[in-house]
Formats: sequence, C-alpha cells, structure tokens
Amino acid sequence: MEQRIFHGDLTTYDVANALIAHFHRGNLRAQAFGDDRSMKVQIATRQGASSGGQTAVTVQIQRVTDGVMVTVGQQAWMGVAASMGKTLFAALQNPWNLLDRLDDIAQDIENLQISENVWQVIGKLAQSRRASTQISERLQRAVCEYCGTANPVGEGSCIACGAPLGNVQPRTCAACGFVVLRGERSCPSCGKPIPV
Repeated sequence: MEQRIFHGDLTTYDVANALIAHFHRGNLRAQAFGDDRSMKVQIATRQGASSGGQTAVTVQIQRVTDGVMVTVGQQAWMGVAASMGKTLFAALQNPWNLLDRLDDIAQDIENLQISENVWQVIGKLAQSRRASTQISERLQRAVCEYCGTANPVGEGSCIACGAPLGNVQPRTCAACGFVVLRGERSCPSCGKPIPV
C-alpha cells in the first residue's frame, strides 16, 4: 500500500469524482462510497470484459487537516497474470496466435498500470487546485500563545516577545508519524489515541 497526503483545496469528493471520471470506461468500472470524511473508490475490470484479465484496486480517501490522505491498496493482478500466461502458451503453440491476442496484451498492460494511473490522476487534480504533498503553510507555523505572532516550526522562543513555544509546536503520532496538532486527542491518520 502506498499513501500520500495532499494539502490544499481538495475534498474526498473531488478525488473520488476525478478517479471515477478517468476509470469508469472501457473494460474498467469504478464506484465510490462514503462521505466527506472518508471515501473508498473501487476500480475493477468489468464482468465479461472483452479482453484482458481480471484486476481490482481500492483507493481510500480520508479528510485530514488542510487536505486529504490517499491510500492505494495492493492491486489484485492474478487475473492479468493468468491472461498473460494464456497469451504466452498460445504463442508457444503457434507464433501467429499472438495476432489474435493483441487486444488482450494491450488490455493486460493497461490493467497492470492502474495504481500508477491513480497517482497521475490525483496529481493532475492536485496541481489544478494548487494542492501539494508539502505540508501546508498553516502547519509550518507555530503561533505564539502570548502575542499571536507566527513563528517557524522548531523555534524555541517567539521571535516577537521571547515567550517559550514548546506548547504550540506540532507533534507526530507515535504509531504512524502523522503530524498532529495540539488539542487533537486521536491521530487523524490511524485513529490511535494521542497521549496528552
């Protein structure tokens, strides 16, 4: 599984709709379910597809602070491997059989690239919305509790008034390393409780 966080003006619906628009065509079908906090998009080969083997992948989209977290599950590719094996066996029997299997070969190659295509679709959407995998500007600053001045994360004391900034520095989840804001009681990524 691969996971990325996109900070910016993106919602779970935006990502799900972009994936469905791209993948719900030809031999593939895509469906989404969930809500604005968490959605899943399933991309799979249509039943009775005219060419290629069977494959499926699930994309989890979760709302996080200032953006969305996307997790692409492991792709089921055994059906594609079986289809490629059938092509190889037919070619060994008679090389001219490859001509009859060109559509299957092309579809198998496309099906093996679903996970990479998911990241390309999401990357284009993020770029169009000026979102990025860089931590958001809001999370890059520690605001002084005393005077309200924004300070770079990691500063020991406020650049304006000199007050200590230890209580406003962001923390990370001990279980998954996700940046957790002060006051959050559970990790937005993995759901584990955050010690106070």
